[in-house]
Amino acid sequence: MKSRHLLALLWLVACLVPMASRAAEVQAALDRTRVELGETVTLNLRAAGGGLVQVPDLSVLGRDFAVLGTSSNSSVSIVNGSRSAQVVVGVALRPLHVGTLQIPSLPFAGGTTASLTLEVVAPDPSAAASGHKDVFLEAAVEPASGYVGQQLVYTVRLYFAANLTNGALEDPQLAGVDARRMGDETNYQAERGGRRYNVIERRYALTPQREGHLVIPPVAFQGDMVNLADPDTFFGNATPVSASSPPVAIDIRPAPALAARTAWLPARELTLTLDGGPAQGELRVGQPLNLVMSVQATGLPYEALPALSLPTLDGATVYPDKPVNGTRVDGQWIVGRRQQGFAIVPNRAGTLTIPETTLTWWNVVSDHAEVAHIPAQSFTVSPAAGVVAAPPASAAQPTRATLPAATSAPAISHATPWRWIALGSIGLWLVSVVGWLWWRRRRTQTLTANAESTAAKVTPARLRAAFLDAARSSDDAAQAMTLMAWARAERPALQNLGELSRALASDSQAAAIAALQRKHYAGVDEQGVGEQLANAFRDGFLWRQAEQAVNASPLPPLYPFNLHR
Repeated sequence: MKSRHLLALLWLVACLVPMASRAAEVQAALDRTRVELGETVTLNLRAAGGGLVQVPDLSVLGRDFAVLGTSSNSSVSIVNGSRSAQVVVGVALRPLHVGTLQIPSLPFAGGTTASLTLEVVAPDPSAAASGHKDVFLEAAVEPASGYVGQQLVYTVRLYFAANLTNGALEDPQLAGVDARRMGDETNYQAERGGRRYNVIERRYALTPQREGHLVIPPVAFQGDMVNLADPDTFFGNATPVSASSPPVAIDIRPAPALAARTAWLPARELTLTLDGGPAQGELRVGQPLNLVMSVQATGLPYEALPALSLPTLDGATVYPDKPVNGTRVDGQWIVGRRQQGFAIVPNRAGTLTIPETTLTWWNVVSDHAEVAHIPAQSFTVSPAAGVVAAPPASAAQPTRATLPAATSAPAISHATPWRWIALGSIGLWLVSVVGWLWWRRRRTQTLTANAESTAAKVTPARLRAAFLDAARSSDDAAQAMTLMAWARAERPALQNLGELSRALASDSQAAAIAALQRKHYAGVDEQGVGEQLANAFRDGFLWRQAEQAVNASPLPPLYPFNLHR
């Protein structure tokens, strides 16, 4: 009986888990959040996964909306071998009155959507058409004023009540203002002057490059219109039609005086992050520390963001990776992002500190300056694997033998036997010491002979040959390992490639090591590294003199730090 109950419980959990997983992937969104009375809006319901889904009960919308119809669309995408599918149900709605209307949560595809808000305003009489034109254009900018470099949203709408066979709509053009298209066109219906129109809406991101009172000139449309009730239509006769949008004025202010000392970054939101850490939880000399720095701004393209870099670090060399940059559209705002990876290779044990990074930007929403920052980070660097610390000097010294204190005895004739006994003990002790010293000398000679025998087997010539063989291959790890083994045969104190490079007097050898480090640690795909190594080290190492090694300056930074700190 208990087994049956357990099986029933497991079956119920197996049914509920997929439903909960799918419910978390159900979304609802409106194609616009602000409309005029008489316009239509589309409610899109999305669910992850394929298959058929049932349209939810829309009767709860009847008080505020007229449901004009529904449509369904399924899509499947494969990215990097990962397959994903989703189904979208579109619901065409027409608001019935002015005000802030609520779209409640709807049960859909085993889950529940979030509630949405739609603002419905009365039609603008100055912008509404008379209703006698078959085609006309409207244009608007939001906000109507801003700063130099701040993104504005320019919206143009084409209204047409006739049947268009073709047409072309211009893009806005104004000297000193950068305009880029945002997303795809939006199609819906609206009412103007008591007449219903089809509407095509486009949005552009405008970025003013100069201050002053600017006027965006009219945008023109040209196309062909046909009347299906006209019999001449079947013979290819069409009527040319054209329309122009009204000019739109914007007021652009210069950057505030407070921002004159820093890079001018007007954005709605900006974040600066640094992610990553030791791969195995422990950082050692010669092992790369991989970090990724990212800056993202809403209202700015990635081209307007500063390039990312790290300062010169004490005790480590920084190798930058290839940057990943891009700009995407999020609603009516563009979002720019820069991402830069770094491979940081410590060259000595101790504490590695990455200083604080700050970036000042201007919040256009609150209209004041803000500072994004990355706090300073410190990492403990352990010695390279296989390097054993030298024992303390006191441990290397042999332990001194301590003679026992002799008991004071009176100088009388009957103490003579005890004196001979003491002298005999001292003699035996001296014999033991001499024997131990002889045994230790023989053992040292044996170990030295063994070491010389081993060294005779692994000679610098053989290590050089092994390195040249690795240089002819494309294995950068083998190249680094064999080069260090050969170098340690001549300079045993060397611990990593950075120390080896600073110990060399040849610029060509140092350049070859730098190319090997970029390929091995930063993953830079450089051609001919093996040939460069073979040519540089074919005749052996060219070591610095002792004075040069002491006064050698550290490597200069590959990339100067150019963020405001």
